[in-house]
Amino acid sequence: MIYVFCRAVVRGLFAVLYRFESVGVHNIPSEGGVLICANHTSLRDPISVGIHVKRQVKFMAKAELFKIPGFGWLVTQLGAFPVKRGGVSKDSIKNALKILRGGEVMGIFPEGTRNSDAEAAKRGAASFALRSDATVIPAAIVGGYKLFRKTKIIYGAPIDMTPYKDSKSPETLDEVTALIMSRIHEMQATGEPTLN
Repeated sequence: MIYVFCRAVVRGLFAVLYRFESVGVHNIPSEGGVLICANHTSLRDPISVGIHVKRQVKFMAKAELFKIPGFGWLVTQLGAFPVKRGGVSKDSIKNALKILRGGEVMGIFPEGTRNSDAEAAKRGAASFALRSDATVIPAAIVGGYKLFRKTKIIYGAPIDMTPYKDSKSPETLDEVTALIMSRIHEMQATGEPTLN
């Protein structure tokens, strides 16, 4: 209930402040594990990824946030789980795979940091996708959160992971990462959802 309430409140705020809208939400399956992969330019991005999605979207968050009295409880209620600074721990990986294999939705930023450089993309999203068999949805946040000017999120069609299922080699992870990022960048450029 806390998640639903907070989502509704923030959705209203974003609609006013950023004229925020979503495109292609229908591409997100109504059931089963889903991994939403988005570009990352702002601390507001995790909010943007989830506020128009009917299902709860879970994210990794810095472990330090969970130590703040009251706030740690809140972010846990909102679906976040801790990741240690300096890299993803085994516990974080287990939590992520448990979420996806359990038929839930998780958001992730393949770039790892708040930038738009495809070369900075990491293998984490690809690894989670291949190890969990979750549906992979590319998402592009466009607009830059300028006050009273339109910002939107675009959800593309699911990416077919079938050709990569039999291999989890570094080369395959790189190829899948490049595919995910190319779909994201295509939507950033066109402003329209990608097709499968």
